[in-house]
Amino acid sequence: MAKRLFMFEKPLGMRDTLPFLYEMKKQVRSVMAEEIERWGYEFIETPTLEYYETVGAASAIADHRLFKLLDQQGHTLVLRPDMTAPIARVAASRLYEDGNPLRLAYNANVFRAQQREGGRPAEFEQIGVELIGDGTVAADAEVISLMAALLKRVGLGRFSVAIGHIGYVNALFLEILGNEERASVLRRFLYEKNYVGYREHVKSLPLSSIDQKRLLDLLSLRGGREAIEAAKALASSGEGQQAADEVASLFAALETYGVAEAVKLDMALVSHMSYYTGILFEVYAEQVGFPIGNGGRYDELLAKFSRPAPATGFGLRIDRLIEAVGETDVREEIECIVFSQERLAEAVELAEAKRAEGRRVVLQHIAGIRDIDAYSQRYRSIVYLLGRSGREGQ
Repeated sequence: MAKRLFMFEKPLGMRDTLPFLYEMKKQVRSVMAEEIERWGYEFIETPTLEYYETVGAASAIADHRLFKLLDQQGHTLVLRPDMTAPIARVAASRLYEDGNPLRLAYNANVFRAQQREGGRPAEFEQIGVELIGDGTVAADAEVISLMAALLKRVGLGRFSVAIGHIGYVNALFLEILGNEERASVLRRFLYEKNYVGYREHVKSLPLSSIDQKRLLDLLSLRGGREAIEAAKALASSGEGQQAADEVASLFAALETYGVAEAVKLDMALVSHMSYYTGILFEVYAEQVGFPIGNGGRYDELLAKFSRPAPATGFGLRIDRLIEAVGETDVREEIECIVFSQERLAEAVELAEAKRAEGRRVVLQHIAGIRDIDAYSQRYRSIVYLLGRSGREGQ
């Protein structure tokens, strides 16, 4: 009974990719990979399984979201929950040796366990880049500009990139609240974008009306350059001022790249990825209720692999990107050659000639078809190579 019950079911959060969607994903991957390589990034692959003690612990994904299993030696393994931590492991152990910047890229599936969340995938595909070894704002501007170039290449005409700085939020919270425990509660509200809850919690804190207003004013630090000046006025600490200056420099660099029109500053932006240390960003598109990509600076992650180095990067969700672009039939047209047994050799020769021209061709024995009219609807054209009992031609 149990076998019959699960015969057509999939584990929670897992999805099938049927031919139509597969072709769309393949085309999107191809276009973006080509653009990434034009910017000088090199693709690498990492194992699907990693050690829990290293990559699992460094990934910043909550423990209950990890898929865990044991190998035959009793070591705890995880299905990789993101690609940033595995690439940091590879860079620290094998590639980042002379201190010069590395430009690495990836296209891979990642895995995050779900707890009955409605419709959220437990496995999804990301494509992205990591710029390792460059701590300048120019590096942040490069990865954001590359991300914008990729979105344009796949036909996403309208999108917005929200940019913030986790260092600014941390500095302001520490300045007003005085300890990390209080700050972590407020950061959780911001990450969940629960601004009503944030406001109510701030009002309940034993703070002066001035400090309460400063915390509430953080939510209004959105927009263009004017938000930067307001941010500098709100935070008085040196760390807060420095973070605001970095955002200003980034905005100027993005203007040089010609992508500032898509950028919206959001100084209250935070992430659930705890390894971010500076600039961070999320990209949104119309008709998609979640970010289609995100990224930021993580200058302390490689130190966990005993090779300290600054780094920045981003990842784009291919499933959400396709949803934003809109599903269109991008499948290449397929031709079909239907043959009878006595004309097999002729059919094979014709198929090889067409494939040599780069065309997609199916070879099909007439005896394997039940409904020729229904079958023919799948293909652009059908060539019939049949014996006396059947028809010939196209």
